[in-house]
Amino acid sequence: MISNTGTWMQRVAQDWLVLELTHGSGSALGITTGLQFLPLLLFSLWGGMIADRYSKRLVLMGTQAAMGALALILGVLALTHSVAIWQVYALAFAGGMVTVVDNPTRQAFATEMVGRSGLANAIALNSAVFNLARIAGPAVAGLVIAALGTPAAFLVNAASYGAVLISLKLMRVSELNVVESVPRAKGQLREAMQYVKERPALWMTMVLIFFVATFGMNFQVTNALMSRVVFHTGAGLFGLASAVFAVGALGGALLAARRSRPTMALLLATAFAFSVLEVISGFMPGYWSYLIMLVPTGLALLTFTTAANSVVQLGTTADMRGRVMGLYMLFFLGGAPIGSPLVGWAAEEFGPRVSLLAGGAISLVATTAIGLMLARSRGKRVREYLRPARLVA
Repeated sequence: MISNTGTWMQRVAQDWLVLELTHGSGSALGITTGLQFLPLLLFSLWGGMIADRYSKRLVLMGTQAAMGALALILGVLALTHSVAIWQVYALAFAGGMVTVVDNPTRQAFATEMVGRSGLANAIALNSAVFNLARIAGPAVAGLVIAALGTPAAFLVNAASYGAVLISLKLMRVSELNVVESVPRAKGQLREAMQYVKERPALWMTMVLIFFVATFGMNFQVTNALMSRVVFHTGAGLFGLASAVFAVGALGGALLAARRSRPTMALLLATAFAFSVLEVISGFMPGYWSYLIMLVPTGLALLTFTTAANSVVQLGTTADMRGRVMGLYMLFFLGGAPIGSPLVGWAAEEFGPRVSLLAGGAISLVATTAIGLMLARSRGKRVREYLRPARLVA
């Protein structure tokens, strides 16, 4: 909770810093976000392989320490007024490189902490904690930036990683459900891709999450641009937009925690609801009506993403989970280098409202297509079941 709050403070502060350095450039904001996620597009599978091969707890201690160091560097650069936009780009890319290993390892580590029986509930509760921080972080960031300046947010985030490192160090290893490490061997990445290909529930979920996350889930960019460019708010109200969105997201995470195992029908329903709500948000005439629409939008989105995560993890065996989650994170976040700059460009050329409308529309088309594919697949299985069996001589 402490570390996530610091992370969200940094995200808001970084966006604000980029807008200050570039005089409100939507393209620069999109490039920064894209660079943050570019390593996920390039190296996610290798990050998942590391998660399968080594102690997940020790790997997480290394990645969390590295993230703290990067936040400290950015904080010092901003504090000494020597920061340039290329440095922000470079640090965003470096953070993405660490995230490549951290994300699949952290996802797979959930099973070692709670066991398979409690996994779905643990994923949802983890999302709830994440979104509590998402509420607190931007709100605090807005106040800190207004009172102390942008550098303070980076320095507080750097210190917050100490909480994670202490927690990991104090864990009683004997009580973890440790999964045996997978020995190094050739073809392990191909094995993971073949594993997913043979399971329609996995690859359909990943395709759906790719389109929604790449084109629809760009609120880090759109909230900043809607706040600053369309509604002309200050840093405090900009942080409020992220916090309000997270209120809905928290509700979605808590609703997801009540379900033992999500279904594909739930995935499609929540993806459809999110797409429609995002389009409606783009039409809101004032800042406060826009904030109100962010609540149900966040609820639908987090119900969808939490359910997708559960479907993938519960549908995967322990020895494959790191690599499959690496592939999942590739679909989930790897499209950001495409989506974020594209959203920033569309906002700069046609206005931030158009970027919201386009993201919702693309997500809606993808949801409809996956729904039709799923219905056709199920119809084919029913027809094969009802078909009379051939007599064999």
